[in-house]
Amino acid sequence: MDCVFCKIAKGEIPCSKVYEDDNTLVFMDIAGDVDGHMLAIPKKHVKSILDCDTETLHHLMETVKKISIHCTEKCGYDGVNLLNASEESAGQSVPHFRFHIIPRKNADGIDAWPHFEGAKSETEEIFQQLKIR
Repeated sequence: MDCVFCKIAKGEIPCSKVYEDDNTLVFMDIAGDVDGHMLAIPKKHVKSILDCDTETLHHLMETVKKISIHCTEKCGYDGVNLLNASEESAGQSVPHFRFHIIPRKNADGIDAWPHFEGAKSETEEIFQQLKIR
């Protein structure tokens, strides 16, 4: 498989490992866009949350929580942003499931929340479409 994150997980491409266990890996994002930007990935290749099995998702979320708590309890951060894009229509650029973990400090000036232009449909109409029956 020619997946860059699988190669990182296998040690074929070097990374700055923040945390690793049998199922997951957390490493520093090389984008250089914001201090502390990390990626948490399952070592098993999964494209997105849409095709992720429950066990892999469970392991990944345990790791995301562990790193988030570490950031706030041991590293002086006040909170974290967790970001995910599943599938190309949502902005996923690499076809390997991951969470971006961005440690935050109060008044750090980072705007990690997307700016939305406003809903195009009535909430009730979309609710009727989305609710699980």
